[in-house]
Order: sequence, then structure tokens, then C-alpha cells
Amino acid sequence: MYSMTICENLLIILLVSTSQRLRSPMYFFLGHLALSDIVLVTSIVPKMLDVIIREGSTVLYVECLAQFYLYGVSVSAECFLLTAMSYDRYLAICRPLHYISAMSVKLRYSLIISSWLLSFMLVLITLVILCNIDFCGPNVINHFFCDFSPILQLSCSDKTPVSIAMVVLCIPVILLPFVLIIISYVCIFMTIFGISSTSGRQKTFSTCASHLVVVSTYYGSMFVIYMVPYRGHSMNANKFISLVYIVLTPLLNPIIYSLRNKEIQSSGMNFLNLCGVKT
Repeated sequence: MYSMTICENLLIILLVSTSQRLRSPMYFFLGHLALSDIVLVTSIVPKMLDVIIREGSTVLYVECLAQFYLYGVSVSAECFLLTAMSYDRYLAICRPLHYISAMSVKLRYSLIISSWLLSFMLVLITLVILCNIDFCGPNVINHFFCDFSPILQLSCSDKTPVSIAMVVLCIPVILLPFVLIIISYVCIFMTIFGISSTSGRQKTFSTCASHLVVVSTYYGSMFVIYMVPYRGHSMNANKFISLVYIVLTPLLNPIIYSLRNKEIQSSGMNFLNLCGVKT
């Protein structure tokens, strides 16, 4: 699954970078979404496989914090990128006559750079908070990677201020982007319902259906893990839900986006033909 995830997302990046058919803003954002998925699975899955094979493994304190930071950056970037993609769909469906001028090259790069910079900065704040708490208890993490809650369980400091700070930081990373996505889709659905023909509504909805599926799966998992109080669900449930957006979502994202997208399928076929693979 890890190998398939890397190959699929690398293929998306190659197609978006080389194909003339995939020059629209949506594919530009999709390429960066694929990049964030690669960072996410690469920071978690290889070490997770080592833990599974050895039935437990050792990780240095610095390595644990590095894994947490890379994981947090990729997850945060994905939240911001999904928000940018929802805004792109809003402009394309609700303001089609102004779409080209509104979603300019400058705005695209501004959204991408902002997404990555905010991710690096906000997760760095969380990392600094973790570095300033005391660890003097057990040194066994009851998880398959260095997530915030399992690391916090090892601390002998007062966890309340740190937990509050984490919830506050989740607002700009998870809650605010989710609210913006909801607002975008309310406007999109209102526009779709205003289309008179059934075929027109179906065709318009199909342009954002893939993004809606990815948002629902990804944010559903994120809300349960980080916005619901930690004691509200068991560690086993935490692990299972984490697998959904760490392993399954990056694996399925390229499939979901390309399944009904003829442009990606056609570009993929052309790429395979150039590589000498008969289709």
C-alpha cells in the first residue's frame, strides 16, 4: 500500500507538471496535495512497518519530534490545500465568467505558498510547546507513530495548558478551513440547485464530487482525533482512525480524483505511451 501510494502520487505530480491538458488551477493544487500525501506517508509508514515487523521498536527523542513535525506539516498543508481547492471550485461554478481573472497565476502561488508557510509556522509552535514539557515517566508510546496525545501521555507535567494550546492551534488548522469549505459548498450547492436542467446539475456537481469525497473522509477523521476531547475515545479507536487519513486517504486520493476525470486518464495514457508501455 505504501509503494502504491508513492507511485500514484508521484504519477499525479508528473502528469500535472508535464501535461499541457492539466494546466488549470485545480490540477495545480492537486499536484501539491499529492506532494503533501507523499510527505505524510513517508514520515509515518516506514517506521510503522518497522514497528510491526519487530513487534515494537525504539525511536530517539529527536527522531520522534522530527516525525511529529513532518507529520503535522503535511496534515496542516493538506487542510489548507483542500480549502484552496474548494475556493477554486466556488469560483469555477459560482463565478464562471470571472474565473480566469480571479484565479490568476499570482493568486494560485499565493495560496500555495501561504498553505505551506502557515503549516511550517503553526506546527513549529506546537513543537516548541512539546519541547518545553517534562518527561520523567514511562518511555513507551502506545501508538504506531509519535502523535501529540501519545507523546503527551508520557509527560509528568501539568497537561491542561498544553492540551488547551493544542485545541487553540487546531482552530486555524482544522476548524477555520473546514468552515470556509462549508461556506464554499453552500454557495456551490445553491448555484447547482438553480440550474434548470437535470443534466446540467449533474455535470456541474461532477466537477466537485471528487473533492467533496476527499474532504468528508479527511476532515471526519481529523475532527474525531484532534477536536474531540482525548478521553472521549479509546486509544485503539485513535489508532484505527489515524490509519484512515494516514494510509487510506493518500492511497485513495489519486484514484478518487482520476476515476471520473477523463483529462487525467487521457494524460496518464499518453504518459504511459511515451514510456513505452502499450495501452
